[in-house]
Amino acid sequence: MRDGSLDAWHVTLHHIQGNRTHHYVLFIDGQPTFDKNCDGMAIPHGAIEEGFAVNTARGPRLCMLFAQTK
Repeated sequence: MRDGSLDAWHVTLHHIQGNRTHHYVLFIDGQPTFDKNCDGMAIPHGAIEEGFAVNTARGPRLCMLFAQTK
């Protein structure tokens, strides 16, 4: 969803498992992009994740989200 007043994108995820870490990647103009609001960076696991990783000084990484239950 595009929010013109903040010039930002927002997403809400439903039904993801709580109390565990999830890997994700953002694409801007077709390129994997670092998310400054992520919970940390994770080493990619498997060929699919490796193909979408962001290159960092410490090697390829994916963004990490820690999902908590209410």
